[in-house]
Amino acid sequence: MLVSEVMNKKIVTIFPDTKLNEAYALMSEKNIRHLPVLNEEKLVGVVTDRDIRLATSRLAKKTIDPESPVKEIMSHPVQFSHPSDPIEKATQIMREFKIGCMPVVENSKVVGIVTITDLLDALLLLTGIHQPSGRLDIRLSNKAGELAKLTSIIAERKVNIHSILTYPEKDKSIRLVLRVGTIEIKSLAQAICNAGFQVIWPVHIACVN
Repeated sequence: MLVSEVMNKKIVTIFPDTKLNEAYALMSEKNIRHLPVLNEEKLVGVVTDRDIRLATSRLAKKTIDPESPVKEIMSHPVQFSHPSDPIEKATQIMREFKIGCMPVVENSKVVGIVTITDLLDALLLLTGIHQPSGRLDIRLSNKAGELAKLTSIIAERKVNIHSILTYPEKDKSIRLVLRVGTIEIKSLAQAICNAGFQVIWPVHIACVN
């Protein structure tokens, strides 16, 4: 999945000289939390509702007048994404820099914005949870052909696979999280166990401690 598929294309932007109270009012009106700051269509910063609240709070070390321009508190330089970037790359950057959004830039122009909420929605979509389905956690040996063997067992029972997510475990084995097109997974789990795989979840039908 690419950033272009999850980003919000209806962008609301402000200028460096936009006042803090005006920016905050705009965010409240549009029900958003992040505003890219543009200067002659060039991305020069980002300001969030949290930035404004902290800057104008009486508890701040140096309280800033709400009539001040956003250029005094905006984050810059800005981390940004490209529409053709995979969502995992955007997620990695946002996690590394501890930011809640990234403007999406193409040919030096802001064409969208992607937020943590967008990426969480994408993750849910990738898991297949929106469809009626069953879930299995399975451990595989880290060797060629194991996944093909597993999926053939499922195909023989005419069960569709909605999604496959994998990650490495500490012992170098591979954990699969499968979302399959049936909620009657007990017999399927038993067949997978009989083939030598380790079903870990659901716990009540697992074949591993």
